[in-house]
Amino acid sequence: MLPAVAAALAACSEGSTVSEKKPPKGTRRVTYGADPAQYGELTQPSGEPRGVAVLVHGGFWKPEYGIEYATPMVPSLVAAGWATWAIEYRRGTGASDTLDDVRAAIDACPVDADVVVGIGHSAGGHLVTWAAGHGGLTHVISQAGVLDLAAAYDEGLGGGAVEAFLGHPPGPDDADVDPIRQVPLDVPVWCVHGTADDNVPISQSRSYVAAARQAGATAELVEVEGDHFVLVDPDSDAWATTLAHLRSLA
Repeated sequence: MLPAVAAALAACSEGSTVSEKKPPKGTRRVTYGADPAQYGELTQPSGEPRGVAVLVHGGFWKPEYGIEYATPMVPSLVAAGWATWAIEYRRGTGASDTLDDVRAAIDACPVDADVVVGIGHSAGGHLVTWAAGHGGLTHVISQAGVLDLAAAYDEGLGGGAVEAFLGHPPGPDDADVDPIRQVPLDVPVWCVHGTADDNVPISQSRSYVAAARQAGATAELVEVEGDHFVLVDPDSDAWATTLAHLRSLA
């Protein structure tokens, strides 16, 4: 693992704040709203892109975790021919703000493409899978996604992150923001999850895929060796598996 990435991921796992990092070379920042958090970072390959990879970072929807957790994957995606649209969004101001921003950011992507893949890690997996039910994405890759909010609340994931995100314990009125209760989606969902993940247990992806398939949706579970953060380490076998899956899409 690259030293800078290792430091960032270690800090995330310990609950500390990571300082802002410069975006990859050739990246252009584009705003989609007036709030400082409403922007995306666009990075283009040298030739015609295969499609667009929309990167949505995780961090249990907390304000201290930002876009710097998505940008380490940008260079390898661009090298593979993908235009990348890494998005930032409001966090800590309520679920409505966060969800509205993710939809708005996807709609504001500056590149038109036939293939638009949402790639989200942890809470970002929740956000891209939720967003796929509202248009704009053709495929979803959920990396250790929080896909069952009720189960995540019951297990106390993220130190009560689900209740903090919603503003209350999840209940029947939250079905429209809970991916497992949105099945079936019209787009395929590919869930990749580390078998040693103790931040977001693999049961989250297993349960989602089982529910999606039972509802008639296209969903696949890919179990990989490693913990919660190996999925976003660009030098890992887990990320190589994700890149291989992307090659099959475009």
